[in-house]
Amino acid sequence: MQNSIQNLSTFYTFDDVALIPQYNTVLSRTHVNLDTFLTNTIKISNPLIPANMNTVINDDMADILIHNGSIPIFHRFLSDNDAIKQVIKYKNKCFASIGIQDNYRAIQLFDNGALGVCIDVAHCHSPTVINLIKSLKNHRPNIQIIVGNICTRQAYIDLAEAGADCIKVGIGCGSACTTRIVTGFGIPQFSAIYQLRDLIKQYNVPIIADGGIRNPRDIALAIAAGANSVMLGSIFSKTFESAGTKSIKLRIKNMINDDFIKNNNYWFEVKGNVLLNYNKDIIDECFVNYCGQASKLFQDEFYGNVKKGTVPEGINFKAKVENTVQDIIDYYSGCLRSSLTYAGALNIQEFQNNAQFIHVTPSYMSESYPRPE
Repeated sequence: MQNSIQNLSTFYTFDDVALIPQYNTVLSRTHVNLDTFLTNTIKISNPLIPANMNTVINDDMADILIHNGSIPIFHRFLSDNDAIKQVIKYKNKCFASIGIQDNYRAIQLFDNGALGVCIDVAHCHSPTVINLIKSLKNHRPNIQIIVGNICTRQAYIDLAEAGADCIKVGIGCGSACTTRIVTGFGIPQFSAIYQLRDLIKQYNVPIIADGGIRNPRDIALAIAAGANSVMLGSIFSKTFESAGTKSIKLRIKNMINDDFIKNNNYWFEVKGNVLLNYNKDIIDECFVNYCGQASKLFQDEFYGNVKKGTVPEGINFKAKVENTVQDIIDYYSGCLRSSLTYAGALNIQEFQNNAQFIHVTPSYMSESYPRPE
């Protein structure tokens, strides 16, 4: 009976809730402090983290992220040698992602300078992941371990007790993810975060809200609900510096070099940062191919095929690129500072303490958007 009651409980997406304004003594949003904890011992000064996906994070984005006080989490789809070169380059300033069979690789990466590793598994509430955490902590007690993804209280408890230093929350809510449609499993992202509030205080293991973020209000709701930081995939992928392959059209047609492979109609393809040789002002249009790591396209490119007996749980799509990474950080950080003032909060901890939520109907969102017509 207990399981039946739990399974029929009401859980909410970001669109289902809103924050109630509080008495505000903050003189200016510029006085707000966005410092937060990435892990239980590592502090960052900005809670925005690009997703550890191969169409998002790269060295160019990492440089900007570090400059803004955050820490990059690199994806795991590199050769051992390339991954080691990367952590040597960013010694004590990055995390490297690994899979569930990468015990030795994790130790190599840590020994060569990574702050720690991110165990990157779609559904990581399993004995294999728990044993991997314990093994890594046993061999390298100082290694910092981020693990994800989960969406239940018991998963958080089990991973925190195993020794995780940060846990990623979110299953099936990414913009390129089809897990919920394919499998029927997943918890609405707002409630997946909110249900962990008391556990985060009890275990002192921060969480990253991973997935479901479409706009600034979603970031505010995720952090107010209990997340210490938020992971953004498609938002950071739609920047000129992201790792994804870009299709670009230049305003000045004769500015072509060997970096570009000509397609047709003056469109060209380039992988990674399109601003290395070209100012964005001469780019007429730019689109990026954003690819879920469970998509057929990614599996075909990285593994050679979709494994027999399995099906893809993600898609790929092209999205328009209009911003730099710094544009994104500045805009979303500014929005979050405004959010804190509406809660009468000077920092993220006060924001979470002051947050009061209400359940809203779908018409709330219709009422909230501008209506210029």
